[in-house]
Amino acid sequence: MGECCGGTRAGMPDPAPVRPAARPPVHDDVAVPAGVFAMGDHFCEGYPADGETPVHEVELPAFRIDRTPVTVAAFASFVADTGYRTEAERAGSSAVFHLAVAARREHVLGASPAAPWWLEVAGAGWRRPYGPLTDPTGLDDHPVVHVSWHDAMAYCTWAGRRLPTEAEWEYAARGGAAGRRFPWGDELTPDGQWHCNIWQGRFPTRNTGEDGWFATAPADSYPPNGYDLHGASGNVWEWCADRFSPTYYAESPRSAPPGPSTGERRVMRGGSYLCHDSYCHRYRVSARSANTPGSSSGNCGFRTAAT
Repeated sequence: MGECCGGTRAGMPDPAPVRPAARPPVHDDVAVPAGVFAMGDHFCEGYPADGETPVHEVELPAFRIDRTPVTVAAFASFVADTGYRTEAERAGSSAVFHLAVAARREHVLGASPAAPWWLEVAGAGWRRPYGPLTDPTGLDDHPVVHVSWHDAMAYCTWAGRRLPTEAEWEYAARGGAAGRRFPWGDELTPDGQWHCNIWQGRFPTRNTGEDGWFATAPADSYPPNGYDLHGASGNVWEWCADRFSPTYYAESPRSAPPGPSTGERRVMRGGSYLCHDSYCHRYRVSARSANTPGSSSGNCGFRTAAT
């Protein structure tokens, strides 16, 4: 699954803990009502190793979740208040898609053996997502990327928030509609318009940019779903609280499932600007992926839920 989500980093000590903000930031979140929904792949088109089946009923209490993924500007406020350094910053590099790299040749440290379109780039991080030569102008309203699961949890501690569970994420992403393929319906472009930021063209060599974006887009670029969430399909992957297991759905409790109790990897949801049906058809609302909690890449961010 790392082919969708960039490189894997392991073996670094956990980032230093952060304290809650004296004045927690106000998050633009939306209310999701309590309810029951059918979680999982209703179309039997997911990847078997991802464990999107069996479809099963889940009951959740009401909660609040961010309208959009956390933006660069919001993450900058966290860093300014705490001095926090992400795992990518401490490592000195992170994974960048090969066509998006903004760096000199000496900054490119190598390619992923399993997915050579991912390059480890020195100086890539949340401030300069494509490498040290990135022009950050105009990125403040884009989702923050190059954040690990640990980094997302540190932000949540500071902000008085939490990561949503995987079940909460899917329930919110469905927007109150049952069994749909995408947050807006079953067709990718039902009105001839793009509703999400994904890859068009031939992956991984040519992106035509028909949806208007080559890499990340502003967090609210596309119309919201029925619960007023933006960006639940494409743009950036989003970390969830849960550990990952491909067999969890067969044993998941009906009421507010917390995810498996063991497992190294953490769940990621939503797909990214690199998803394409020929390679990573994971921008569907039921699709799952996972990576190790210390990993970071140029297509993974997060959104938070209220505690």
